[in-house]
Order: sequence, then C-alpha cells, then structure tokens
Amino acid sequence: MSTDALFLQSLLIGLSIAAPVGPIGLLVIQRTLQRGRFIGLVTGLGAAVADAAYGAVGAFGVTSLIDWLQSMRLPLALGGGAFLLWLAWKSWTAPVATEAAHVPGSADSRGALPAFLGTFLLTLSNPATIFSFIAIFGTLGARTEVSSPWPMIIGVLIGSALWWLFLSALITRLRERFDRVWQLRVNRASAVLLAGFALWP
Repeated sequence: MSTDALFLQSLLIGLSIAAPVGPIGLLVIQRTLQRGRFIGLVTGLGAAVADAAYGAVGAFGVTSLIDWLQSMRLPLALGGGAFLLWLAWKSWTAPVATEAAHVPGSADSRGALPAFLGTFLLTLSNPATIFSFIAIFGTLGARTEVSSPWPMIIGVLIGSALWWLFLSALITRLRERFDRVWQLRVNRASAVLLAGFALWP
C-alpha cells in the first residue's frame, strides 16, 4: 500500500471515529450556537488532537503507556464522568445567546484555550479509544508494510478535524433559525444527554 493510500484510509478512520454523535458532538453544536463558529471548531479540534495522540500511541505501539492506560481505566472513566456531569450542569444553566458571536480575534476568541483543553482531556479520559486505534492500525499494519506511522497519525488528525470543521460550519449556517426558545431546548437536551453519557454504566 502506498503512503498516499495509507494516509487516505487513516483520514477516513479519523472521520468515522469523530462523526458519531456523542458528548463532544453535543458540545460542538451547543457552543457553536451560543458562541459562534470559532469556539465550536476549537472545541472539536481538542478532540481531534486527542484522537491523533491516541492514534500515535496505537501506531507506535507504546506498550508501557498502553498498560498504564489499561490500569487507569476506572479512574479515567470516573474523572471523565464527573467532567461530563459538570458540563451537563453548565449546559442546563447556560444563558441563551442574544446576539451573533463576534468574529475570531474579538471577544469571540476568548475562552478558546479552555474549550480546546476541555474536550482534549475529555477525549483522553476514554481509554477505549486507544484500543480502537490499536485494532485498526494493527489491521492496517498486517495488510501492508508500514515504513512510518506518521501518515496514519496525520490522516487521523485531519480526518477528525474535517468533521468538526463541517459540523461547526453547518450549525453556523443554521444558527439564525434557532430563536431563544429553540436555543434553550438545545441547551436542556444537551444537558440531559451529557448526563446520560456520564451515568451510562
């Protein structure tokens, strides 16, 4: 398999892992509605970088880190669940946006780093993700001789980032159709779903 083909397959893997609606998707939708496209995209990029980090561990086969993550599965799950419950509470009590968000570089960009780091850490709190990458990259490695894992890692990063770019752009286009009532409903529904993700056994 050529490097280009390996990159393309990894891009599709990153896209397919990011696309299913989960807690990160809900956060991207909610934050895009409340604070605009830039913060919504940054929120998703935190998950994309975490996906790439786990992809790197899977691609390089860092066994000591994998063993440590396996042993820390329960604390990570508890920490991630607590963080999701906090996000659910924030979503339930969040005020409805009364005006369009500013363009990046103004007040809209404030809070970008916490938005990025929050989803980065939330994604890392799910060690099951790394085992998905180990299985996927192991299958790819069995099919072809891989000279370098970097095309796979970069492919996963770009594929995941493309999904969050698409989702934040789509919600931005639909944003003006959401009046205060619908924004409140989205906030409350997001809160309930986030709490459900946190409490799911």
